[in-house]
Amino acid sequence: MQIGFTRRAAVKGAAAVGAAVAVGGLLPGTAVAAPAKETAEGTAEPGLLAKKLPTSANGWTIEKEANHVSTVWTRPVPGTGLTVDVRIGDAEEILVHVIRRFHYEVEELPSGDLLGWQAIGGLRAGAPESNLASGTAVRIRPGASAKGGLFPYQELVLRDILAECEGVVRWGGDDDAVDESLFYLVPGPEDRRVRQLADRLRGWGARPGEGPRRPAGRPAPGGLPPAPARRTAPRAAAGGADGLAGARLPGLARRTVPLGLMDGRRLHLRRRP
Repeated sequence: MQIGFTRRAAVKGAAAVGAAVAVGGLLPGTAVAAPAKETAEGTAEPGLLAKKLPTSANGWTIEKEANHVSTVWTRPVPGTGLTVDVRIGDAEEILVHVIRRFHYEVEELPSGDLLGWQAIGGLRAGAPESNLASGTAVRIRPGASAKGGLFPYQELVLRDILAECEGVVRWGGDDDAVDESLFYLVPGPEDRRVRQLADRLRGWGARPGEGPRRPAGRPAPGGLPPAPARRTAPRAAAGGADGLAGARLPGLARRTVPLGLMDGRRLHLRRRP
């Protein structure tokens, strides 16, 4: 069998291929991935894929700066006059809630006693404090990081704040390397507990008077201690300035007199007949 392949046909074919290559060099190109590299385990890794962004200890992406091409911005802590550099979104909702309760129920904070985002260069990578670099941690009273910086009644209230966060927020005072000033998110960005807690807190803010309904003594998720019993204000002496101290309220075994509203929850003074 003869194949009709002449020298003239071969020359024409080569010329056509050369022209196509030349034209291709003049046209806009499309990026092509480099060949995959084999790892020691035999799995392939795409050569031109973006490198994985560095993360803090809890798995959130580290930010190089705040307030510029970043997920970290300076945010207000409502009702306190304070601001903090924090990761916007769910992390902000949760950490601002913790700061706010601490300010009102543990100790009033001056502006210098609250710090948020810090550059990773000044932190220990892989340690809980690295979470500051991702905007998912704050320092409250940064100068009081040593153990024993809180009075017992203050720690009792702090435990209630942590229990309210249901294991999403951890206090550095419970770490092996104690840092009582540090508060940070434990779950990573894909953990649904973060969104669930943030949504719950948003709901409390939208509907004043609502709040946690966990009975005292019931353990919270995450191995945290049970919520302490809610304390009521002590009975005032008769003849108090409000005109109600010691007064009997006929017809009912118990009554409560509203005292005010703080952080979305109504406080009451319990009166006995």
